[in-house]
Amino acid sequence: MRKVFIGTLVVLTIAILNGCGSRKIARVDPSETIDLSGRWNDSDSRMVSDEMIGDLLTSAWIPKYLKANDKRPVVVVGLVENKSHEHINSETFIKDVEKAIIRDGNIRLVVAGEKRNELRKERAEQQDYASPETTKKWGKELGADFILQGTINSIVDSYKKQKVVTYQIDLQLTNIETNEVVWMGDKKIKKHITDRVF
Repeated sequence: MRKVFIGTLVVLTIAILNGCGSRKIARVDPSETIDLSGRWNDSDSRMVSDEMIGDLLTSAWIPKYLKANDKRPVVVVGLVENKSHEHINSETFIKDVEKAIIRDGNIRLVVAGEKRNELRKERAEQQDYASPETTKKWGKELGADFILQGTINSIVDSYKKQKVVTYQIDLQLTNIETNEVVWMGDKKIKKHITDRVF
């Protein structure tokens, strides 16, 4: 009888504890800035990529290239290395950069990394399995003229329950044939975080 009573008491306690907590979920506009933790987030990534690519696309290197070559430059987005104090998925930042380049239309973009390897694998398989009239040929890839690379760094200053985190994103565009750096840009984001006890 005592075991049954204790078992019933445990079950009731768990039920009460589970019933006390509630979670509210609301759909929000994906472009809305919501900063819960103070860490790097999707809004930071989008804002930085839009501003930096805006600077890249209005810089003097494009008119110079167009005048000398009479064609749109071809860019590949290389590694954007995370050297910050926290985990940042630089792949989402790279995608934001690539989308901004494509939206502008003044630069041609070619795929990089694993996606390029996947395309080459598909092309190789077509040689054996696709009909001759639809098989894509080797040696037709669009070679990039420039590579865009960069880093994400951070500086953390903290005292008691306050913290200031500064992110610095640096990008540079380099001529692949000559190694000449034709554009450099940077963007800083500073966040003041205060932990409050309620």
